[in-house]
Amino acid sequence: MADLLEAPLRLVVGDEELLVSRAIAEVTSAVRAADAEADVRELAAAELTAGDLFDLLSPALFGGRRVVVVRGAHEARTDVVEALKTYLADPTDEVVLVVVHPGGARGKALVDAVRKAGAVVVECAKVTRAEERQAFVRAEVARHGGAITAGAVAVLLDAVGNDLRELSTACSQLVADTGGRIDADAVARYHRGRAEVTGFAVADRAVVGDVPGALEALRWALAVGVAHVLVADALADGVRSIARVSSAGRGSNPYAMASALGMPPWKVKRAQSQARGWTPAGLSRAMRTVADLNADVKGVAADPAYALEAAILDLARARAAQD
Repeated sequence: MADLLEAPLRLVVGDEELLVSRAIAEVTSAVRAADAEADVRELAAAELTAGDLFDLLSPALFGGRRVVVVRGAHEARTDVVEALKTYLADPTDEVVLVVVHPGGARGKALVDAVRKAGAVVVECAKVTRAEERQAFVRAEVARHGGAITAGAVAVLLDAVGNDLRELSTACSQLVADTGGRIDADAVARYHRGRAEVTGFAVADRAVVGDVPGALEALRWALAVGVAHVLVADALADGVRSIARVSSAGRGSNPYAMASALGMPPWKVKRAQSQARGWTPAGLSRAMRTVADLNADVKGVAADPAYALEAAILDLARARAAQD
């Protein structure tokens, strides 16, 4: 944490959104641990002006730390690039600047300037090779305090697929359900069947009112062995995300909202699109539904599959509620 606070410049390079979001969260968490009142600003470079940047990077009048995250640095206008280069020559101690670039040739001059200024560089390139995905799974399990066998890694990748978000969720759930010792049999109990059939596939349809699609995805997921609790967790996550984004203002800048809510921007964008059609009353009812479902799939309901189907129908009714 001390190292983070002593590094006023940080360069995040790559387009693996989960890793990018974590790199940003690591910085903001460290700064807020040192200063709970620290101001965190996350903005798209394409929307910045040189004047905006000057205001953001200037020391606060009454002191205090600030984190400024500039996303999409490859889209920065010329005046913003020049303003950033000027700032890099004499950065402010009270401000931690995080420049996020997806990689590639566009905007490389700015990336080179940030590197040359001594920024801490975090590589977040797409995880594409099999050995990289295997390493990611092992690291995720360790991150949650568990250990996983080589055979279990292979089974998990076959069952869940290549999406890091879903792999991360699966690793967290497996550690919680197994006590941290994960072998191939443990993975098979929770994740059998086709990779594309996941709790997220069910949830993404359910929260937009696609009852036939959600029920079809649910029945297929259960048929190939996806655990009831994973589907329930995905439904709850979908509803909670929509509720948080709606309460913060659906039309807001997703990058700024992501910083304020502590959510990755991709999740904010998805929740913003899914929020259409929901009312506050409907979301309140939906929150009760997924809370009850959590208990149902963990032993309260005699038939957890029926409880999941009933919850999907109730979510559709909640979404249609106008008061």
